[in-house]
Amino acid sequence: MASTSDIRKGLCIRYNNDIYKIIEFLHVKPGKGPAFVRTKLKSVSNGKVLDNTFSAGHKIEDVRVETRSYQFLYAEGETYHFMNTDDYNQITLQENALDNPGLLKEGEVVTILFNTEDSMPLSVDMPASVVLEVTYTEPGVKGNTATNATKPAKVETGAEVNVPLFINEGDKIKIDTSSSSYMERVKE
Repeated sequence: MASTSDIRKGLCIRYNNDIYKIIEFLHVKPGKGPAFVRTKLKSVSNGKVLDNTFSAGHKIEDVRVETRSYQFLYAEGETYHFMNTDDYNQITLQENALDNPGLLKEGEVVTILFNTEDSMPLSVDMPASVVLEVTYTEPGVKGNTATNATKPAKVETGAEVNVPLFINEGDKIKIDTSSSSYMERVKE
């Protein structure tokens, strides 16, 4: 058993007869009244996200997890195939187990969380950032930069990301996987 002071991003807990992963949390200490923790929980079984508030000191049942490195092989509809980098065993996961499947490139190494009780895969942790090539974007209009202007760009995985006007087709860009936002252009 853990308490609300142990809450952190990525912690898996058992709540309402399901296993949830904490994706956001905020400790709140109002001027009047008891402290509490606002959380955003994502179900590992169906991918639904719910907001929940725990009062300070509330006991939560954490789930023991272990992490293993897997390489993403390919996607087949909503099924994603991964291979263990240690023993080459392959597993398949549904799309709702991934936080940001649109940024997953073939050959990318990810971390998969497994429940230690029954060895069931719970969720996939992407790297903090990925480098992808821009396959399509409109040309930037010179002089159209009065503010932080952006334009949509399609990357090699098919995802769409807003990028600055100076990005062209063929450029490699670094993308933050947690927010799907442009970070920087990568020079080779």
